[in-house]
Amino acid sequence: MPPASTGASTLTVAASTQPSPVATASSVPDRLEPGRPGYRRMSFALFAAGVATFALLYSTQALLPAVSASFGATAGQASWTVSAATGALALCVLPMSALSERFGRRQMMTASLTVAVLLGLLVPFAPSLGWLIALRAVQGAALAGLPASAMAYLAEEVRPKALIAAIGLFVAGNSIGGMSGRILTGWVAQLWGWRAALGAVGLLAVACAAVFHFMIPRARHFTPGSLNPKALAKTVGGHLADPLLRRLYAIGALFMTVFGAVYTVIGYRLVEAPFSLPQGVVGSVFLVYLVGTVSSAAAGRLVARLGRRGALYLAVSTTAAGLLLSLADQLAAVLLGLVLITAGFFAGHAVASSSVSRTATTGRAQASALYQSAYYLGSSAGGTLGAVAFHAGGWAGTVWLGLFAVLGVVSITLYGTRAARAERLRPMPVASVQN
Repeated sequence: MPPASTGASTLTVAASTQPSPVATASSVPDRLEPGRPGYRRMSFALFAAGVATFALLYSTQALLPAVSASFGATAGQASWTVSAATGALALCVLPMSALSERFGRRQMMTASLTVAVLLGLLVPFAPSLGWLIALRAVQGAALAGLPASAMAYLAEEVRPKALIAAIGLFVAGNSIGGMSGRILTGWVAQLWGWRAALGAVGLLAVACAAVFHFMIPRARHFTPGSLNPKALAKTVGGHLADPLLRRLYAIGALFMTVFGAVYTVIGYRLVEAPFSLPQGVVGSVFLVYLVGTVSSAAAGRLVARLGRRGALYLAVSTTAAGLLLSLADQLAAVLLGLVLITAGFFAGHAVASSSVSRTATTGRAQASALYQSAYYLGSSAGGTLGAVAFHAGGWAGTVWLGLFAVLGVVSITLYGTRAARAERLRPMPVASVQN
């Protein structure tokens, strides 16, 4: 795996074969790393942004049974309140990343979070399911400016050796946001209804946005570029032509397909027999997201010990074991299965996303944006297909969908391992040896 450049990459530079002068300056003394001034503020600010992103993006997921009952909708119809948000994010993340090349990572993250928070305060007042889905789609589009900009900001401002750990902390914020948002909505919905629950998530996001605004350090290594559509298309084409990046994008999409399917449907399973849990308790099940916080933050150590592919094999094995265990009709087994699925997913996501940032030496914002597009398209597909599979075959149908996606990750990783081995064994051309 090639070493990561940590410099800024603009749309103009990305279209060139020459590296940015800043991009080669990995030894610049003011880059952030643990123990240096600003690193803790940066970590805390992006952690708060990650909390707000996932809390808002998946705010309706734990409430789907209540939304279905309120509007007389099926699981598949209600699931669009999640899939519309993630799908819109997936479609908008690339153009938003292009805007971040022109106006700055910090500015794009601030604007995206502000608009998404304001929409979060409007969502509880949606008069119909159609309006709810529409508002959630706009909210997802607004959030699109944050993930890819955050990855690019980290790649530019953090030393290469600390990059995986820094991204792991941002992903850990995602897991905390997903967990706290679902727990909060579960208990508030049980007491005052799902609309009040969405309002509570909006207020949580307001607090996180304020923390981000006051804590995020200014960018020191960003160089603004012009909005050049041809350069953007060339950069995107170059990334899509890279076999390693294509594999990483597919891995992110497949991991998120599993995760989106499981957590979209689990609420329906737990409120039905034989469990028949109340809404507040169902929301509390999302405490297992704490496992994701730990596994994503530990991704750097896993890669150091096992290598990137070894860490991915461990992640998919853990996810598959959790899916199979969740088939049991005992609540303890289902919860343990969710723990394993969550740990495997967050570890795999942290490894794949950080590998994208390290692999792309130019146009890093676009490389991250393409990963985010694939990742959230996987979430959107997983949520909808998981609900359809649940309607057709119960929880077993959802599990089979997840196992099929896991098999895809294994196949891609095996192919990458064999391709890398063949590349190492390939004899050098005679001319190269003579030179």
